[in-house]
Amino acid sequence: MSRIGKKPIALPKGVEVKVEGDTVKVKGPKGQLSQKVHDTMSVAVEGGSVRIVPKSPRNDIGQFHGLTRTLVANMVQGCAEGFSKSLSLVGVGYRATPKGKGVTLNLGHSHAIDFDAPAGIEIKVDKQTSIVVSGADKELVGRVSATLRGLRAPEPYHGKGARYADEVIVTKVGKAAGKK
Repeated sequence: MSRIGKKPIALPKGVEVKVEGDTVKVKGPKGQLSQKVHDTMSVAVEGGSVRIVPKSPRNDIGQFHGLTRTLVANMVQGCAEGFSKSLSLVGVGYRATPKGKGVTLNLGHSHAIDFDAPAGIEIKVDKQTSIVVSGADKELVGRVSATLRGLRAPEPYHGKGARYADEVIVTKVGKAAGKK
């Protein structure tokens, strides 16, 4: 049995969890999410907590126990508080400007890049070089952040590009440093 899977998930105020067959639906102040759970797991809502219980005691399904519990816990946290990732743009002329529900990025290409936020995602531009991606779905926030970072990944010699705010870029030594 999984150590993570055994832990109950506490429900914050304002968050409701409904189980319909093998689908878990979570509704809260930040939005609503639904997730299909693995067919070897069952979800039980007991008072102010949610428990994930395997349907059989086989050892080979323990891997789904912790996974299912983590997915449901992320849904509960996302609907209660939400998730966010910060990106920073490093480089001369690299900037972001808000445009409707998305953002326009100037990242050193010959053209500006318009990026529209998918449903459930909010993109804020704090400064011209700082972007905050937020939403209720942790996986979607991470995917959108990775897509924005991938438009101009940090290069290894000067570190210019789009990076996560807490990311450390280890730069390489240039060509001239090797000569004596």
